[in-house]
Amino acid sequence: MSALGRGVVETIRNAAVAGQFYPGNEKSLKQQIEECFLDKRGIGTIPSLKKVGNNLKGLVVPHAGFVYSGAIASHAYARLAEQGFADTFIILGPNHTGMGSGVSVMTEGAWKTPLGTVPLDSSVAQTISTGIIDQDATAHTYEHSIEVQLPFLQYIARGRKFEFVPVCMMMQDYETVQEVGAILAKASQKSKKNIVLIASSDFSHAGFNYQSMPPKGMRVDTYTEKQDALAIQSILALDPKGLIQTVEEHTITMCGYGPVAAMLFAAKKLGATKAELLKYGTSYEVHPGSSCVGYGAIAVA
Repeated sequence: MSALGRGVVETIRNAAVAGQFYPGNEKSLKQQIEECFLDKRGIGTIPSLKKVGNNLKGLVVPHAGFVYSGAIASHAYARLAEQGFADTFIILGPNHTGMGSGVSVMTEGAWKTPLGTVPLDSSVAQTISTGIIDQDATAHTYEHSIEVQLPFLQYIARGRKFEFVPVCMMMQDYETVQEVGAILAKASQKSKKNIVLIASSDFSHAGFNYQSMPPKGMRVDTYTEKQDALAIQSILALDPKGLIQTVEEHTITMCGYGPVAAMLFAAKKLGATKAELLKYGTSYEVHPGSSCVGYGAIAVA
């Protein structure tokens, strides 16, 4: 907690995975983010914000350690910089910790990373704290899927002010997705701010570490790519229901399919007409072994 002025106290959510998923100090973190952009799997350049009309509705971005998925994420954030930055980002992530309610939003305070603090957009957060979305900070205490997006946003913002709203989803069934997506779309339409939705998700988790084994004779990264192609096909078709059905029917171990589907549902209500796969990659490209995780960067406009 930090005191601000005349006894006003703001809730500060300290970084939970700094020093693990990404460096714990400002200099090293900036350096690693730049390496992600310049990596052979990255966009190849350091993006700068362009003042253009923003027709970007949503993004799908991975949330693993930056050494594994940061280069893939760089494609999403380069597109964001190119198409115009938002005033507020609604970041949806899955619940890995099992803490908190089924769908939860944190409505007050700010989140801290080694690059500084990012305030919550309390007005938008309060608006979406309705129906199935509970006002609950507990789910966000140690959850990494939303946190790891903030350093990239802070880096490309270059000091420009922005706010965000964290939504953590333990429940990922289609009924939940429909309600969350409808609430987010309504809140975005109601707000006079420019809002972009970010769905934080890794794709397949395959191999020894994840108890999702490829067929005999198939390499683990090949299996991962094959599974993920099915899910990505539904995303590119802007088909949230199809995504969930595909994940269930093919037992695709995608951790954030609910957040992605909710983003798609909301984005379509907000006028989105197309999705583009910016980059796909796997952890196998960084660390070949008996396990593999898939990562995708997708833009929805």
